[in-house]
This record gives sequence, structure tokens and C-alpha cells, in this order.
Amino acid sequence: MSLEVRRGALERARVRLDRLDFYPRPVRLTGVHLMVAPWLFRLPWLRHFDGYATHRVVFLRGAVEGPGQDDLICHELCHVWQMQHRPLRMPLSYLATGYAANPYEAEARRAVELTQAPG
Repeated sequence: MSLEVRRGALERARVRLDRLDFYPRPVRLTGVHLMVAPWLFRLPWLRHFDGYATHRVVFLRGAVEGPGQDDLICHELCHVWQMQHRPLRMPLSYLATGYAANPYEAEARRAVELTQAPG
């Protein structure tokens, strides 16, 4: 997967998130990378996911392009945005609330819903 394709996917997600006012500053792509890493999702705690974000890397199980991938990348980039504003609170929130009830997960899902193209 070329660097241009990966940067383009991140840029499309950034444009979507720029329409939202969840945080005082827009998401910054400086130093953020997108990687396809199916091996990562063989780990027991990641088996149920198709994407995972750290402070600077968005990992995908599958290809960057394809049905639903722009939404997945937008969701994961929203997590990067959250960590840019709450670098400790956001990741530690999973210890307190788990995944299903986590407010940051709900916010990332909402970001996707609010920025999807009509239809």
C-alpha cells in the first residue's frame, strides 16, 4: 500500500473530523501514520477489532481502501484526536469503563455518523 494512498485516507478522515467541534483544536496529522497490520489483530485482546489507534499510529486489519474503510479510519483517527487532547485520560478510561460503555468509543461512533455522506 503506497504512502500516498495511506496519507489520502488519513486526510479524508481529517476533513470529516474538521467539521466537528468536539475539541478546541482540530486533529493534527503531523507524525500520525496509517499501517495495515493483520498480524496485530491475532493478539487475543484485539481479535474482535478491525482497527486500533495509538497516539500516533492507526492500525488496520485489512486494506486501506474498500467498503466501510473510510468510516473505520475516521473512527480510529477520532481516537487519535481524543488522545491529542486527553493523552492519559482517554486510554486509561478503558480500565474504568471497559469497551462497551466507554464514552470515547461512543464519541468516535458519533463522529462517523455525523460526518457520513448522505445516502
